[in-house]
Amino acid sequence: MSNQTVGRPIHLLLVEDDKGDAELMTEVMKDTKIRVALNRVEDGEEAMKYLRKEGEYADAVRPDLILLDLNMPKKDGREVLNAIKNDEDLKVIPVVVLTTSDADEDILKTYALGASCYVKKPLGLEQFSKLVESIEHFWFTVVTYPPKEG
Repeated sequence: MSNQTVGRPIHLLLVEDDKGDAELMTEVMKDTKIRVALNRVEDGEEAMKYLRKEGEYADAVRPDLILLDLNMPKKDGREVLNAIKNDEDLKVIPVVVLTTSDADEDILKTYALGASCYVKKPLGLEQFSKLVESIEHFWFTVVTYPPKEG
């Protein structure tokens, strides 16, 4: 489902504690060809509150795609991924793990927990831009998403 088809932006939740990486993602997303509504939370606890529409996130829009960092304070990405994939309402949301780790253990664990894909964060603006273009092309133009509920 491309956003041109549905006439609305693609809703993306970025779960990222690193301010620099979050700002870089925000800047690069501004240059995408597709309208993206990017929301960010800084840790796993906030991610779960957002996804469950708790407290200040009561009016949050359910994301079409989640970009999830693994290593965060409070509740790490593995715990968040596990919670998402064990929640009947949330488990259909695709989760892209976007992290600096290239450890085999992290890769195996996140796929076992139900990650849609695992991507190592690139260094530098040019490589980051290429990564976002790849994400944009695949996840925003090629993939068909499950129907939105509520």
